[in-house]
Amino acid sequence: MRRPPARQDGVMIMHITPLIDPACGSPGQRLAWLAAGEDGRPLGTAFLWVPAAGGVADLQLRVHPAERRAGVGTRLLDVATDAAADRGMRGLLTEPVRQGEEGDRFCVATGLRPVLALTYTRLRLEGDEPTGAPVPGYRLIHWEGTVPDELANTFARSRRAMDDMPMGDTGYVAQPWDVERLHAIADAVARRDEILCTTAAVAADGEIVGFTEMVVPGDGRGHGQHYGTGVLPEHRGRGLARWMKAEQITWIRRRFPGLAGLLADTADSNTAMRQVNESLGYRATHRSLLYQRDLTAAN
Repeated sequence: MRRPPARQDGVMIMHITPLIDPACGSPGQRLAWLAAGEDGRPLGTAFLWVPAAGGVADLQLRVHPAERRAGVGTRLLDVATDAAADRGMRGLLTEPVRQGEEGDRFCVATGLRPVLALTYTRLRLEGDEPTGAPVPGYRLIHWEGTVPDELANTFARSRRAMDDMPMGDTGYVAQPWDVERLHAIADAVARRDEILCTTAAVAADGEIVGFTEMVVPGDGRGHGQHYGTGVLPEHRGRGLARWMKAEQITWIRRRFPGLAGLLADTADSNTAMRQVNESLGYRATHRSLLYQRDLTAAN
């Protein structure tokens, strides 16, 4: 049983300690803080990803359930806000929080504004496999884990397909991609004992022009999670996204027969991808919001 927090003049006594976070999956800086009580017990943590290209910093904030509504989250939020402002960020962006739940109420209470709505969906891996019409002039390839060396450069070039993904009213700035970043992300997934599965569309000239990614638990059970789907602008409107996703679902079902389902989250404003997912059998489970604290005035 956790002891009641120590207080001084009605305010919880706590210490905020900066931590060294070795996790680094792409260019930028990841900061961390631990909130602890007067007796040293942990109260909560905050992690802040500051991208090298600027824009908005991504915040992950956790408070122990027994310590909530005592100012811990607010203190951590303020520390992270100061760090983001000091580094010239335009804003601080939260993780998705379910509408109506505690994280949602915290964001409202601390004055953050909603900037992006997401709908979460699930595909049951039962019944007939989905079909996707092949697109003339292209072929599909699959791989697990790190991209093969002979495809690394063209795959890095194809990642700009995500640069114009719908991000609502956030201050998101697209981050540059290179082979090193691709390898870092694949390594991070592997360290979590998960499997990164990629399906890519290759044009007649050998260039990758589209891709879709799925992360599967290492034991092949539970649920796979979609990471991203993109098609280069000059190759859109031909059905590549649906073809890639349908073929990947078929590959994943056969490769990991123990999976119960596949999960995806899509911005409400991304109507094209929502239509593709719905046509493949994905059904909504819940909705979440991303909140942002604007820092323009502070810089």
